[in-house]
Amino acid sequence: MQTYSNYIAGEWSPSVSGKTKEIINPATQEVVGSAPVSTAEDLDAAVQAASEARVAWAKLSGAARGDYLYKVANLIESRLDEIAQAMTEEMGKTFPEAKGETARGVAILRYYAGEGMRKVGDVIPSTDNEAFMFTKRVPLGVVGIITPWNFPVAIPIWKMAPALIYGNTIIIKPASETAITAAKVIDCFHEAGLPKGVVNMVTGPGSVIGDGIVNHPGIMGISFTGSDVVGRGIAKGAVARGAKFQLEMGGKNPVIIAADADLDKAVEGTISGAFRSTGQKCTATSRVLVHSSIKEAFADKLLSAMEEIKIGNGMEDGVWMGPCSSEGQMETVLSYIEKGKEEGAKLIYGGNRLAGSEYDKGFYVEPTIFDEVDSKMQIAQEEIFGPVIALITFDDIEEAFELANDTPFGLSASIYTENIGAMLQFIDNVDAGLVRINAETAGVELQAPFGGMKQSSSHSREQGEAAIEFYTSIKTVFVKG
Repeated sequence: MQTYSNYIAGEWSPSVSGKTKEIINPATQEVVGSAPVSTAEDLDAAVQAASEARVAWAKLSGAARGDYLYKVANLIESRLDEIAQAMTEEMGKTFPEAKGETARGVAILRYYAGEGMRKVGDVIPSTDNEAFMFTKRVPLGVVGIITPWNFPVAIPIWKMAPALIYGNTIIIKPASETAITAAKVIDCFHEAGLPKGVVNMVTGPGSVIGDGIVNHPGIMGISFTGSDVVGRGIAKGAVARGAKFQLEMGGKNPVIIAADADLDKAVEGTISGAFRSTGQKCTATSRVLVHSSIKEAFADKLLSAMEEIKIGNGMEDGVWMGPCSSEGQMETVLSYIEKGKEEGAKLIYGGNRLAGSEYDKGFYVEPTIFDEVDSKMQIAQEEIFGPVIALITFDDIEEAFELANDTPFGLSASIYTENIGAMLQFIDNVDAGLVRINAETAGVELQAPFGGMKQSSSHSREQGEAAIEFYTSIKTVFVKG
């Protein structure tokens, strides 16, 4: 078992606390390593290192910063299997999914490396015909990045890469549960030779390191992905001291199955959207809104297809769905299943912790389907973040849109229909930052803006060209001879 360290000012170092936290494989409950339980003193050292590095890093050309990102991408690609295996062993995602996510991280780095050659301002006509006026985007300075355990490569990289290409230095606080994966990614930045202090990583509890990032006067911007409860606290702290913040939070994502839907495609998309990664995605399908005329036929096909799902250790060949990421996450999922029963929803598939020799040591929950769900039930309103879906029936498409919007969240939504009119209505009427037609709710492309509405985000957008909006400020320049 290896003990991993923080990364500060270009060096690996243990926390000044001397304390570490064991990381448990959710498929076997074996200890796979340990990570630092860091302190405010560790964070201060990281902020100091990032502050000292920021001026020189910002003065580099975008092309020069991009060259570093290309090097990191190549290094991660060369270690793809190693990083993916660490991910599977830490949070349970199947190895093929973990490899796909790691490859996505490589693609994100290469995309933003190329952004270093794009424009960072505009020429604006002046009312003075003897003057020249233009804008240029400038980095915020030191940026704090707080990331979750469910996408321990893609989410950190889609925050780090734009932050760096636009000239910021960073401190990342990865989820402690996936600190090994984070350390392996950061080691690629180290080997790529980025100047000391440009990238720093501090691992520890949110109550210390997360709160410290929010409240530290040396950190000019905070990018967070996680729960809406934590996100609201970050927003309050950032506003109180005038720091820029970006929040990506929860979802309660609906898929609408219209009367004219291709049921085979709809079933395939529902299962993939709901149960891949054990439902532990902010964009995972959580509510299935089905037209009453095809409800029985859809449910029959859905239940039949569920029998094909193979559950087990994500490192084993053929496994389609792994365990919940931790015992605590498993208990949360099981508690929501009990709430669904208590509320009067009809359990038609799954609903149990899996038992038996291959499951007893892991945190496995059966993929679960509730029918006859009312939209006001907790299982239809609150994010479960596990392999549980609620079937809700509607009679006309306008009712489906109302049901789709009937939660505090607005991250992603999808519809299966062949009717162009219904597609256009869906695009206009559903309050979600990502809408997909004849495709599952989960699926984010790196070159496109990503973010939610309502309580799913702070209304900023990540990824694609939109990332420049958060990681830079606009400076207006007026020149007169």
